[in-house]
Amino acid sequence: MQGNEQVVEDLLKKIPGLNIDVKGTIKIGNQEIEKVMIDGDDFFEKGYKLLTKNMPVSPIDKVELYQNYSNNKHLKGIENSNKVALNLTLKEDAKRIWFGNAAGGYGLVSENRYDFRANLMNFGKKAKHYFFTNVNNVGFDAVGDINMLVRPLRFDEPGSIGDNQSATSLLGLAADLPDLKLKRVNFNNAETLSLNSIFTFSDKVKIKTLGFLNTDENDFFRNSFETFAAGTTRFQNTEDFVGRKTKVTGFGKIDLTYDISKNKTLEYTGKFNKTDEKNSSDLLFNTDLLNERLNLNNQLFDQKIVFTDKFKDKKVFVLSGRYINEKTPQNYSTNQFLFQDLFSVNANDTKQFSENSMQFAGVEGHLLDKRENGDLLELKGGSQFRLDHLNTRFELVDSQSSTMNPNGYQNNLKYGTTDLYASVKYRFKLNNFSILTQSDFHQLFNRIENFDVSRNESPFFIIPKIGTDWKINEKNKIMTSYTLNKTNAGVLDVYSGFVQTGFRSLSKGLDGFNQLSSSSAILNYTFGSWGDKFFANSFLLYSKNNDFYTTNSIITQNYSQAEKIIIKDREFISMSSSIDRYFKSIQSNLKLTLGANKSNFKNSVNNTNLREVTNLGADYGFELRSGFKGLFNYHLGSKWNYNQVKTTIKNDFTDNMSFLDLSMQFNDTFNVQVQGERYFFGNLNKGSNQYYFVDVEARYVVKPNKLTFFLSGNNLFNTQTFKNYSVSDISISQTEYRLVPRYVLLKMEYRF
Repeated sequence: MQGNEQVVEDLLKKIPGLNIDVKGTIKIGNQEIEKVMIDGDDFFEKGYKLLTKNMPVSPIDKVELYQNYSNNKHLKGIENSNKVALNLTLKEDAKRIWFGNAAGGYGLVSENRYDFRANLMNFGKKAKHYFFTNVNNVGFDAVGDINMLVRPLRFDEPGSIGDNQSATSLLGLAADLPDLKLKRVNFNNAETLSLNSIFTFSDKVKIKTLGFLNTDENDFFRNSFETFAAGTTRFQNTEDFVGRKTKVTGFGKIDLTYDISKNKTLEYTGKFNKTDEKNSSDLLFNTDLLNERLNLNNQLFDQKIVFTDKFKDKKVFVLSGRYINEKTPQNYSTNQFLFQDLFSVNANDTKQFSENSMQFAGVEGHLLDKRENGDLLELKGGSQFRLDHLNTRFELVDSQSSTMNPNGYQNNLKYGTTDLYASVKYRFKLNNFSILTQSDFHQLFNRIENFDVSRNESPFFIIPKIGTDWKINEKNKIMTSYTLNKTNAGVLDVYSGFVQTGFRSLSKGLDGFNQLSSSSAILNYTFGSWGDKFFANSFLLYSKNNDFYTTNSIITQNYSQAEKIIIKDREFISMSSSIDRYFKSIQSNLKLTLGANKSNFKNSVNNTNLREVTNLGADYGFELRSGFKGLFNYHLGSKWNYNQVKTTIKNDFTDNMSFLDLSMQFNDTFNVQVQGERYFFGNLNKGSNQYYFVDVEARYVVKPNKLTFFLSGNNLFNTQTFKNYSVSDISISQTEYRLVPRYVLLKMEYRF
């Protein structure tokens, strides 16, 4: 530690080999970690940002990395796992006692700016508790991605049945934010409370409880100018958007682990989530002033049970079952009617009610048998049933409040899918070389009911996969895989009536069954390992869709209407490389990154023939971070992004972001942090294509490990707006965002 770290995330950012992005996602190479534990116990699973963004760093003794990690303890050393997890070990004086901290700040020269956070912890042998709260309107995100807490996705892992199941909402009002630190663009008023405990009642019984409540009010400000061009159609649109989102999320979870015997474990997980969200906007679209209103909520009830039996030393049977019920109703309205060219009626505004509810039930058995020579046989079989109900009602409202429901713009769809499946996987181990063969067999039973008209189908298909792992030596590792795949259509692919997806946009599905085929190949090369002075990782992905969804769109100045179609052949290729190198002579770590991707697809716009669209992107950059023990430390870097879109014409541009962070530790009681950023946009007009930001924080320790004062200044240049540039296959747009103005906070932290 250098002495200026406040929360766990600050510490992890300084560890070579760990990559932490602006949202707090932690990766090693290209792979995200599974979890962040405290003395071996996990509170948040994939929602670890709740921990890393809030827990103070003072009780941490060291950070451990677990490679080849298994979420199920009985599978350790049996399953072929490449997962990684972090474990925070605590100092002895931070165990078996209640301790914590409280920090609060208020604006000195800024109106009504505040930030308060508190942590209360006790990590005992029989019980561990971690409680925290945060209240702020300075743009700080104390939560991260809530979905990673509510729905931690684990792919193709024993006991992970149902992880990929969720209901999707059709419409949202929140404006996109530029790729800046959230504190620059997040006009918020957030309150967060999280109560988390782990109780070890005996050697056999452990219960984990998690309670989470978050409320937030977000304001959005955006001005945009878009030029549309496709074929002979040309027009320009302007938007002046002011929006507000009020959101309340409550989430509760209980995990029960019961060790029936040394080799048998029963695990139960129950989750409930309730989210209420209200959105409103005032949107000046060209010369029309629109008032939009969107109310939506999400209700999730999720139950899972997993039984594990390690009936022999290298043989494990896992039986899992799950039930999920999720609802996502929405009510949307706008006080303007922009669809005059589409509907020959006299209307004043539009409304849409929609509900997408989903029920899922499944049971799965998984057998793992590891042989004496290291070979691994896996057999899996099960049944999964999913029923979606998509009910949408689109209304045109006239001046007398009479409503009209146009034909072709309503849905009352029930879509049920039963999947009976089996999988055979065998991994051949030949010294340091492994070959993986896998075949998945699926018998589907699909049923569509739409306005009392029903259809059925029962397709059968096989998904084969082959891969290799080669550990050339202790430093060099290569992994490859090749997969043929088929994807069954989801509910948002098969609905027959148009639905409103924005104030001027409508879309519809295909009204039919489909299974799309694709193939993909992966190559991953790693040199060294985490913690080495030199660590490099390269990743290459190539995928081809033999058939894929695209759109046949009608786009005019006032509305767009898109209908899904299926066409042949789409390709995507992506590569990324990163290098970490520690130079002892300058006590600094150098990180180099390089990435590129290219994709092609086709679509139809305004009744044209299918158009070939090619997207090309590249990014490259470097970071250099010092690890001095003295007065001064630095962290600097720069990253370039190149984007190109090519149809009948070509548009491209290059953007750059550079930063310089300075840390000055004058003594044990006083330090200063300075953060500077520069943004450059290649296709904006000179004079408005460069932006500079400076943040400063000074910390004074009155009493070590007790009382500390901070003085924080953000956006000291008081940059008021931020403009960026984007291109697509049909338009070029410039968007200007309002930024959080300059503020200075005086903060105090007390540890107890």
